[in-house]
Amino acid sequence: MNQSWQEQLPLNNIKSISPVSGGDVNDAYIVETDNDTYFLLVQKNREADFYAAEIAGLKKFEEAGIKAPIVEGNGQIDNDAYLLLSYLQEAGRGDQRDLAKLVAKMHSQQQSDGKFGFEMPHEGGDISFDNSWCDTWQELFVERRLVPLQEALVDKGLWIEDDVDTFNQVKDVINKALKEHNSKPSLLHGDMWGGNHMFLADGEPALFDPAPLYGDREFDMGITTVFGGFNQAFYEEYNKQFPLAKGAEFRMEFYKLYILMIHLLKFGGMYATSVDRSMAKILN
Repeated sequence: MNQSWQEQLPLNNIKSISPVSGGDVNDAYIVETDNDTYFLLVQKNREADFYAAEIAGLKKFEEAGIKAPIVEGNGQIDNDAYLLLSYLQEAGRGDQRDLAKLVAKMHSQQQSDGKFGFEMPHEGGDISFDNSWCDTWQELFVERRLVPLQEALVDKGLWIEDDVDTFNQVKDVINKALKEHNSKPSLLHGDMWGGNHMFLADGEPALFDPAPLYGDREFDMGITTVFGGFNQAFYEEYNKQFPLAKGAEFRMEFYKLYILMIHLLKFGGMYATSVDRSMAKILN
């Protein structure tokens, strides 16, 4: 990041800008000024609205009392999109029962018209998804998430005809299960893996990096099972706060498959076996 770029940020008296890990989508930095510390995300060669959905999600979190970074600024500098956030200092481990309460509180926020989707699309580094409002979770998840992922995997040469045949069988099972399940449009984090929560110095849990939408809360809960970071106390407390419906464990595999398909698309064949295993589990 050159000096000219830094000088265009809407901050005074910047003392330092230090690169940090920001996931696989953004470049990330800690920015220190004379008076405060900020977290900066940069997406090269993108317009400012690349972050529109994340900003909207963070503002909904703020309105609902969900601890998360506050949006401090957003724009475009030299053709790069940026998002400036308040800085939350991670202090280590906390009580996952408190995290479960926070996630249940988020999920208790429901779309007022009973619609599934979001005000704007999901913009990812490798694939974007249509979040236009619809009447059923089945349409949003299957037709606007899974099917575009399947098409992208074929286009990239990562799936052949046999894989598509298996996927179509899986899709039939998912459609049947979701048709029989009474989904409600809860406010979702949308990327609820273990790397997107933290505990602050006082032990309070916080969420960050949302990919927000209104959908079935089992979507978030299924994603928590993919890469760890959530213990048994989390699931027990969540079910105490907001019990999941019968059959949730089976349906959560649908959302595990979704995340694994995304990782197959992003990172290639190293995720092929995991995707195959998840599809086999759904079919069995």
